[in-house]
Amino acid sequence: MWKRIANPDVLIFLDASYPVTNARCNLGWTEADYLEQQRRLAHAREHADLYLFTDTLNVDEVEQKIIEFLEHPA
Repeated sequence: MWKRIANPDVLIFLDASYPVTNARCNLGWTEADYLEQQRRLAHAREHADLYLFTDTLNVDEVEQKIIEFLEHPA
């Protein structure tokens, strides 16, 4: 779906665990809801140019890692 809607030049996948997701966003998801979302996003995760697991990162750290990647892609 991500390719059909936007087909981005760069795909950055930000990920977080179920407990951290709930703490940050309070989406009201059950763990089953979270796992279903993870399943739906699997293709994007597999094709991401940059994958970041963000549980231990704050917003500024995430931003810095993205900027570093975009300035110096591997």
